[in-house]
Amino acid sequence: MINRRILLATVAFSALTCPLAALEGGTPYSPAAFAAAQKAEQSILVFVHAPWCPTCRTQERIIRKLHSEARYQSVTVFVVDFDTQKDGLRFFNAPNQSTLIGFRGMRETRRSSGDSDPMNIEDLIESTL
Repeated sequence: MINRRILLATVAFSALTCPLAALEGGTPYSPAAFAAAQKAEQSILVFVHAPWCPTCRTQERIIRKLHSEARYQSVTVFVVDFDTQKDGLRFFNAPNQSTLIGFRGMRETRRSSGDSDPMNIEDLIESTL
């Protein structure tokens, strides 16, 4: 029988090392998917994430918590991998990891970089609604 504590620790660790893995609506960025979401006038959060970045991990926990609330479940979250998706970094003009960009359809609503204050992140997500 597997020790319950070990199982819970493994699940918690994998959720922290896999960006937004448990976040419904969290998806890796692709130009086509992003364009489709914009065309559909969706509320969008772009999260420029690096797995080695402590600020990104803090932001991820905040985003995950907010996205679990009914008010924010309709927000589509695109994750741009800072280390491998250089085209996405150029497209969004986001030279730094831990960058958050909100969109309402085609219009950028707000942007921040390096901010891990839960209220500021919530305000940014709120701007997409």
